[in-house]
Amino acid sequence: MEWYNVGKIVNTHGIRGEVRVISQTDFPEERYAVGTELAIFEKDGKRPVKLVKVASSRPHKNFILLTFEGHPFFHDVEPFKGTELKIHEKYLEELGDDDFYFHEIVGCTVFDEEENEIGQITEIFQTGANDVWAIKGVNGKMHYIPVIADVVKEVDVDEKRITIEVMDGLLS
Repeated sequence: MEWYNVGKIVNTHGIRGEVRVISQTDFPEERYAVGTELAIFEKDGKRPVKLVKVASSRPHKNFILLTFEGHPFFHDVEPFKGTELKIHEKYLEELGDDDFYFHEIVGCTVFDEEENEIGQITEIFQTGANDVWAIKGVNGKMHYIPVIADVVKEVDVDEKRITIEVMDGLLS
């Protein structure tokens, strides 16, 4: 049974049982829809500590604010601060050929077109224009690569391998 990250609860919001979530999914409309079943995991936990159903969801600044059925008050959700929200594999849908889930990309090794290893993808940031991959370089330095066709040339999630074109200034 596999579980996949969709967000991180970073704080509570107000007194009515809302939590602030940093979304870690390309599908926030689906993952945080009313009635969606999510699991709460302690950081680096292997098993869910609680299963919850989304009662309400709304965007707020750079966060998603959620409430859960049966948790109407601040004190009900305060223990959830710092936990991760995950979805069960049974809720994953098939994607198109050029679409990937975050969990398929994070952990991939990135190479340039000359087969030089650049590093490993550690995180994905969503911007208004495109996603950005955070890559921990082989030298320990962080690199931030825009996910655009001019840069990303090949993605092989089965082999956990990505090839990019290193444009001038990209790895500076």
